[in-house]
Amino acid sequence: MKTINRTEIADYQNYQAPATDWLTITQEQVNQFADCTHDHQFIHIDPARAKATPFGGTIAHGFLSLSLLSHFSEQYGVLIDGCQMGVNYGLDKVRFINPVRVGSRIRAVAKILSIEEKSPGQYLLKSEVTLEIEGEAKPALIAQWLGMQIVK
Repeated sequence: MKTINRTEIADYQNYQAPATDWLTITQEQVNQFADCTHDHQFIHIDPARAKATPFGGTIAHGFLSLSLLSHFSEQYGVLIDGCQMGVNYGLDKVRFINPVRVGSRIRAVAKILSIEEKSPGQYLLKSEVTLEIEGEAKPALIAQWLGMQIVK
């Protein structure tokens, strides 16, 4: 994560961050996510049945892929100097474009669209994040993600 001071905020409007490292999606991750969310659809957890589908095997839940944005943000995000905490503020738009097959590698490519001081010491960051799948022309998803940083 890149730390910036308040005087640099304007420099990070429309900032294109470098791509993150790759992360391999495992069947164990998908199974654990299924258990947490109670979403045990066979396409996610039954490799034998999933093999007969057009996907040719199990795929990650779309929401699993989306939830991994918080993991990737540690690499592409910016942190305003003096930040006491950051909180998830929501999503403006999410599109699931391509399934992530188990065993695939994914990474995030992010652009910081805006940083706006909403009230004294509270900064709203809006990022457009594309989750790429190694070797695939279409990304897994594109999301506009909002985060609030509380700065002392």
